[in-house]
Amino acid sequence: MSKREVPGVGPYGGPAGGWGALQAVARALRQQMGVGREAKMLLKVNQPAGFDCPGCAWPDPHSTSSFEFCENGAKAVSWEATSKRTTPGFFARHPVSELWTWTDFALEDEGRLTHPMRYDAATDRYVPIEWDEAFARIGAALRALPDANMAEFHTSGRASNEAAFLFQLLARRFGTNNFPDCSNMCHEPTSVGLPESIGVGKGTVTLADFDHCDAIFSIGHNPGTNHPRMLATLREAARRGAKIVVLNPLRERGLERFTSPQDPVEMATGRSTPIATDYVQLKIGGDVAVLKGMMKTLLAMDDESRQAGGEGVLDRAFIDANTTGFDELVQDLKATPWDDIVSTSGVAREEIDKLARIYAQARAVIVCYGMGITQHRSGTANVQQLVNLLLLRGNIGRDGAGICPLRGHSNVQGDRTVGITEVPPPAFLDSLKRVFGFEPPREHGHGAIAAIEAMHEGRAKALICLGGNLPVAMSDPGVCFDAIRKLDLAVHIATKLNRSHLLAAKETLLLPCLGRTELDTQKSGTQSVTVEDSMSMVHASQGSLQPASELLRSEPAIVAGIAKATLDDPTLDWDGWVADYSRIRDLIEAVFPQFERYNERIREPGGFRLYNAASARRWDTPEGRARFIAHKGVMEDPRADRSDALLLATIRSHDQYNTTIYSFNDRYRGITGRRDVVFVNEEDLDARGLQHGDLVDLEAIETTVSVGGSRRLCGLTAVAYDIPRGSLAAYYPEANGLVSLHDFDVRSGTPSYKSVPVLLSLSTGDCLTESSASRWQDGDVRHDQTGAAIATAEPHRPNDGSTPM
Repeated sequence: MSKREVPGVGPYGGPAGGWGALQAVARALRQQMGVGREAKMLLKVNQPAGFDCPGCAWPDPHSTSSFEFCENGAKAVSWEATSKRTTPGFFARHPVSELWTWTDFALEDEGRLTHPMRYDAATDRYVPIEWDEAFARIGAALRALPDANMAEFHTSGRASNEAAFLFQLLARRFGTNNFPDCSNMCHEPTSVGLPESIGVGKGTVTLADFDHCDAIFSIGHNPGTNHPRMLATLREAARRGAKIVVLNPLRERGLERFTSPQDPVEMATGRSTPIATDYVQLKIGGDVAVLKGMMKTLLAMDDESRQAGGEGVLDRAFIDANTTGFDELVQDLKATPWDDIVSTSGVAREEIDKLARIYAQARAVIVCYGMGITQHRSGTANVQQLVNLLLLRGNIGRDGAGICPLRGHSNVQGDRTVGITEVPPPAFLDSLKRVFGFEPPREHGHGAIAAIEAMHEGRAKALICLGGNLPVAMSDPGVCFDAIRKLDLAVHIATKLNRSHLLAAKETLLLPCLGRTELDTQKSGTQSVTVEDSMSMVHASQGSLQPASELLRSEPAIVAGIAKATLDDPTLDWDGWVADYSRIRDLIEAVFPQFERYNERIREPGGFRLYNAASARRWDTPEGRARFIAHKGVMEDPRADRSDALLLATIRSHDQYNTTIYSFNDRYRGITGRRDVVFVNEEDLDARGLQHGDLVDLEAIETTVSVGGSRRLCGLTAVAYDIPRGSLAAYYPEANGLVSLHDFDVRSGTPSYKSVPVLLSLSTGDCLTESSASRWQDGDVRHDQTGAAIATAEPHRPNDGSTPM
């Protein structure tokens, strides 16, 4: 039976990249940037003397001058370098209560913030404030706190190493380790799980390893949208014959086929390069089951080979010399029934056996993974199972092999390296004390979940945000919104307006900062900042555009201004550090020995790689060995024995980066002009008497203690899609209201955005609470005569900044 036509829903037949990507780049540049700046700007992205893309953290060969930008990188650059402005005049015309009804897209599309602003409750508007007064108000509010641990310091992954280092110094000198960092919401299971397994919380591969691997296992990630420059790397691996195995519930176009916009032959002929040699669509939450099945098969293959007089399949010499815990893993694998593996994964045993053979036949294997692995209640265990698989054949610490966590924002890994962590290692605190002469706090601080709980319960009264959109990015937005509104002080250091800024505390300040693309001029001259990519490469970034406003200040300068107004410590030379960022890098080097010759090495083409012990097979674990870590069974199914329940994963659209929405399109999934959809297996629709195009509601099944009451997302359009039975997908952050604040991986605190048990039913049109994410998109949805909801594709308020749109 043919599907009925649904507005804004239809198949996309093209490859990833190609002319579709070029058209999207041209559209983004045309809509955001002034004429004549586009080409000049993009030629400086990820170049040796240019600026690092403010988007993803995929590495690039900075030592060369090739074009090193992608479609979504160009969107990120144009979004920041826009000619649109959000001025005091804009705020004078629009009260905050009105702005709350705008879409997230419309808020950011107003353009760059130009003036420091303070929320005035009497008029419900933001009003201008002088920088010195803003800093004085912040300092007074922080000093008035009876306990330093009543302050929370949030960091976005876009902050530079220099800004992040000063930010952690400010917080620790103030007296707290409360750092609800953006990594708490994405790759914290990596930061917790990998050190226990291999002694380091980062990936072990370099970009060059992809030139030497025989197989790449891509698990739980979507490079076509979230790290598109990776497609060029996968394309080269595929063209030289490497096996590329994909494990993912949805078929993502970037993992199927890719047309490189830089290949004139492919562009002229319409050809594309196939990426995945094997594409396995497992159920949501079925990753560990497949991994365990592969390992069971490898054990059986190894036994069979040895019984026949062969060398076996496992790397016994590596296991004996480098690991511990192997016997415990073998016992757990043998005790795990195949029936459980197949039913949980949704993948036939024969298919799992095939994957194991591909793995066994490859000399060197890289496992890449994203938030499809980490954002589950078993996220840390999931990561450790990936390590178990790699260790069985010695695939860590040699050329062409290793583990590759795909970090999100461009410097989320660097921020953690220079001290943004709520669980600081004692050695780091000792070094901080040695360099700065004060005793830093030793107790563990708040991650994101603990910070929201503390604010909601009144135990935390101040929040300083170095970028980001914390309450929108978090699970349980109704609770998070309420938590921010209860604060005495909320400070947002930002380039653009977002929804977090509309949550008024007793004192709310909006401080505009320079972007990555802009010139940063201090007393000693033009400054560079540094960032660290997903593969531990550290390099310099220097903007070239004139700042969006003469009133903008750099992130280091704003942090220093807050610190001077808050702290009474004349030994800390905040003015001197801001005058010359090389002095900040000297401090980082003094605290972290791995940054030896920091200022010298960032002048080298491509920068330098931080030491990674596991890459050299030096294991910084208590035993001095890599550790096989067994986890019983195939992980708990959170659907709580409800036969009618489905498991939902939140996903990003192609025109989205984190909580930033570039448009209402999701090209590769065939969605145009809307975000109010849920992707469903057609048989799951049939079983519930539903059809493609019906308006449906999602209701969360509470498997943990509820914080925010009823959780319903209403009026979505059901889209019949190629996704395994029992699995659903809907857009983040709109679907965050279905995730309880207490539904997270207990080891890492990462919310389970990708394993949400829900019920699917015909819509009643009755959304009850603000914890339903659709509540804060109500102003953005209209209904046509058939009753289908269609999100408006254009912002419903015109830009009224000082420059033309």
